[in-house]
Amino acid sequence: MNHDADFKSPEGARIGLPLPDAAAQAHSARLQRVIAEEMADNGGRLSFARFMELALYAPGLGYYSGGSPKLGAEGDFMTAPEWSHLFSRCLARQVAQVLVALGGGDVLEVGGGSGVMAADILESLLADDCLPRRYYILELSADLRDRQQSLLKNRLPHIQDRIIWLERLPEPGFRGVIVANELLDALPVHCFTIAEAGAAELYVERRDEQWSWCQGEPSSAELSGRIEGLQQAEDLPVGYISEINLAAEAWVASLAETLAAGLLLLIDYGFPRREYYHPQRNRGTLMCHYRHRAHANPFILVGLQDITAHVEFTALAEAAYAAGMKVAGYTTQAAFLMAQGITEFMSEADDELTRLRWAQQIKKLTMPHEMGDLFKVLALTREFDEPLRGFGLRDMRNHL
Repeated sequence: MNHDADFKSPEGARIGLPLPDAAAQAHSARLQRVIAEEMADNGGRLSFARFMELALYAPGLGYYSGGSPKLGAEGDFMTAPEWSHLFSRCLARQVAQVLVALGGGDVLEVGGGSGVMAADILESLLADDCLPRRYYILELSADLRDRQQSLLKNRLPHIQDRIIWLERLPEPGFRGVIVANELLDALPVHCFTIAEAGAAELYVERRDEQWSWCQGEPSSAELSGRIEGLQQAEDLPVGYISEINLAAEAWVASLAETLAAGLLLLIDYGFPRREYYHPQRNRGTLMCHYRHRAHANPFILVGLQDITAHVEFTALAEAAYAAGMKVAGYTTQAAFLMAQGITEFMSEADDELTRLRWAQQIKKLTMPHEMGDLFKVLALTREFDEPLRGFGLRDMRNHL
């Protein structure tokens, strides 16, 4: 029987969520002990970035390190590749354009999810006689890696020699396409607030066997400078709360070192800076996902739920530019998929039921009130100047 758990949000409102079973609760308790021990070793508090990192990635215990389903109907959330294979077929068209222009190359998918996106992209490239030399999947979760390997072995047994799993970025010199779909939203973020005395970082502490927020000086000079810069530029009021994702910026800089020629394609939900730090978005963008329910309390279901924050795309573009890359395109998911010809696939439907199903999938991926406008696509290139097909319909680089 599926009972609702009597959880509360940080503001005290009750949240009706399915109750984890005894094994899951025990798993969460083990992880929370690990976090509490590290917290005790660090003066009784941790930055939220570190708390989030442990909650999601602690070896053997974090959300992405555990063995429970994450994606799809049996998991906690659905990504675009799970909603429709048409999404990945559109990505394959963009990948093919770059590979052809480079005269060949490799593909690197960072964070392979269920493996369905890799399978769909490879099937499309195979049909178009445009397979990459190698298709790399960088996956840190052993559980997800096992799921990906099983799926790809079943669907593409004849090209297994081209698919290689990695645990770290390739050495510099990579030529081809690097793609990350819904990855950056799960990188640890620092939380901050504008207090009466000035900018403050929001830390996590343990009180009465519960996790709670506390304020303190920013944990680094870099973070302090960023918060103060935002406060001045965006005129943030006292009481304002938001996040800064230094990890995502560092990640982009690392990929810039790896990519010698080609495209880095980032797809995620988020905003440019002025929208992200709008005074009316004054409670931040933290969101948690558990069994297809969304809420904003990261201090419950630790290790059992996903924790995310929206992506601030201006910061990623700046990090890429500083690392010597070119910002080659920025648009909505809807505009990107329409430019890739997503509606053209409808002519391949064999029957009315398939046409109806595909039409519903296209609406989910492209309608403004669904995934179409909230999800953005950012293209970063090195030694590649050909206009990218996916940004031919609408390019919003002037919004960054």
